[in-house]
Amino acid sequence: QVQLVESGGGLVQAGGSLRLSCAASGRTISNDNMGWFRLAPGKERENVARIYWNGNTYYEDSVRDRFTISRDNAKNTIYLQMSRLKPEDTAVYYCNQYPSQTFSWGQGTQVSVSA
Repeated sequence: QVQLVESGGGLVQAGGSLRLSCAASGRTISNDNMGWFRLAPGKERENVARIYWNGNTYYEDSVRDRFTISRDNAKNTIYLQMSRLKPEDTAVYYCNQYPSQTFSWGQGTQVSVSA
Protein backbone atom coordinates (compact mmCIF):
# COMPACT_ATOMS: atom_id res chain seq x y z
CA GLN A 1 0.00 0.00 0.00
CA VAL A 2 1.34 3.39 -0.99
CA GLN A 3 0.45 6.33 1.20
CA LEU A 4 0.61 9.85 -0.24
CA VAL A 5 0.97 13.02 1.81
CA GLU A 6 0.63 16.36 0.06
CA SER A 7 1.88 19.62 1.57
CA GLY A 8 2.94 23.13 0.70
CA GLY A 9 -0.36 24.79 -0.09
CA GLY A 10 -1.48 28.13 1.24
CA LEU A 11 -3.05 31.49 0.50
CA VAL A 12 -1.24 33.70 -1.97
CA GLN A 13 -1.99 36.74 -4.06
CA ALA A 14 -2.34 36.48 -7.80
CA GLY A 15 1.08 36.40 -9.40
CA GLY A 16 2.61 34.61 -6.43
CA SER A 17 4.31 31.24 -6.19
CA LEU A 18 4.02 28.05 -4.18
CA ARG A 19 5.85 24.74 -4.15
CA LEU A 20 3.82 21.63 -3.43
CA SER A 21 5.28 18.34 -2.26
CA CYS A 22 3.88 14.83 -2.42
CA ALA A 23 5.72 12.37 -0.21
CA ALA A 24 5.08 8.69 -0.85
CA SER A 25 5.65 5.84 1.58
CA GLY A 26 5.08 2.10 1.47
CA ARG A 27 7.16 1.41 -1.60
CA THR A 28 9.21 3.28 -4.12
CA ILE A 29 7.33 5.24 -6.78
CA SER A 30 10.39 5.79 -8.94
CA ASN A 31 8.99 3.50 -11.66
CA ASP A 32 5.51 5.02 -11.58
CA ASN A 33 4.10 7.71 -13.82
CA MET A 34 2.81 10.31 -11.39
CA GLY A 35 0.50 13.26 -11.73
CA TRP A 36 -0.73 16.30 -9.89
CA PHE A 37 -4.50 16.68 -9.86
CA ARG A 38 -6.71 19.44 -8.56
CA LEU A 39 -10.29 19.65 -7.38
CA ALA A 40 -12.00 23.00 -7.45
CA PRO A 41 -15.46 23.71 -6.02
CA GLY A 42 -18.17 22.68 -8.42
CA LYS A 43 -15.74 21.00 -10.80
CA GLU A 44 -14.44 17.51 -11.39
CA ARG A 45 -10.94 16.53 -10.37
CA GLU A 46 -8.55 17.22 -13.23
CA ASN A 47 -4.97 16.31 -13.98
CA VAL A 48 -2.81 19.39 -14.53
CA ALA A 49 0.69 17.93 -14.80
CA ARG A 50 2.35 14.57 -14.99
CA ILE A 51 5.83 13.16 -14.88
CA TYR A 52 6.70 9.83 -16.39
CA TRP A 53 9.05 7.21 -14.98
CA ASN A 54 11.77 8.42 -17.36
CA GLY A 55 11.43 12.07 -16.34
CA ASN A 56 9.36 13.25 -19.29
CA THR A 57 6.68 15.75 -18.36
CA TYR A 58 3.37 16.97 -19.71
CA TYR A 59 1.20 19.93 -18.75
CA GLU A 60 -2.36 20.91 -19.45
CA ASP A 61 -2.73 24.16 -21.36
CA SER A 62 -4.12 25.95 -18.31
CA VAL A 63 -0.83 25.59 -16.41
CA ARG A 64 1.80 25.17 -19.10
CA ASP A 65 4.68 27.63 -18.73
CA ARG A 66 3.59 28.44 -15.15
CA PHE A 67 3.86 25.09 -13.34
CA THR A 68 6.79 22.68 -13.21
CA ILE A 69 6.52 19.09 -12.05
CA SER A 70 9.61 17.25 -10.83
CA ARG A 71 10.57 14.22 -8.81
CA ASP A 72 13.28 13.23 -6.36
CA ASN A 73 13.47 9.45 -6.40
CA ALA A 74 15.88 9.39 -3.47
CA LYS A 75 13.21 11.10 -1.37
CA ASN A 76 10.30 9.25 -3.01
CA THR A 77 8.70 12.65 -3.52
CA ILE A 78 6.97 14.54 -6.34
CA TYR A 79 6.96 18.32 -6.50
CA LEU A 80 4.89 20.97 -8.24
CA GLN A 81 6.44 24.40 -8.52
CA MET A 82 3.66 26.88 -9.26
CA SER A 83 4.35 30.43 -10.38
CA ARG A 84 2.29 33.33 -11.74
CA LEU A 85 -0.66 31.90 -9.86
CA LYS A 86 -4.16 32.94 -10.87
CA PRO A 87 -7.44 32.93 -8.90
CA GLU A 88 -8.64 30.10 -11.13
CA ASP A 89 -5.82 27.93 -9.77
CA THR A 90 -7.65 27.84 -6.44
CA ALA A 91 -8.32 24.18 -5.60
CA VAL A 92 -7.26 21.26 -3.44
CA TYR A 93 -4.22 19.66 -5.04
CA TYR A 94 -3.51 15.93 -4.94
CA CYS A 95 -0.96 13.57 -6.41
CA ASN A 96 -1.52 10.04 -7.64
CA GLN A 97 -0.45 7.60 -10.29
CA TYR A 98 -1.17 8.68 -13.83
CA PRO A 99 -3.41 7.76 -15.51
CA SER A 100 -4.64 4.89 -13.34
CA GLN A 101 -4.93 6.81 -10.03
CA THR A 102 -4.78 3.48 -8.22
CA PHE A 103 -3.13 4.73 -5.04
CA SER A 104 -5.39 5.79 -2.20
CA TRP A 105 -5.89 9.54 -2.33
CA GLY A 106 -4.13 11.63 0.27
CA GLN A 107 -5.75 14.51 2.09
CA GLY A 108 -4.58 17.00 -0.51
CA THR A 109 -3.26 20.49 0.06
CA GLN A 110 -5.38 23.63 -0.34
CA VAL A 111 -4.18 26.35 -2.68
CA SER A 112 -6.08 29.62 -2.54
CA VAL A 113 -5.21 32.52 -4.83
CA SER A 114 -6.70 35.93 -4.17
CA ALA A 115 -7.23 38.49 -6.90
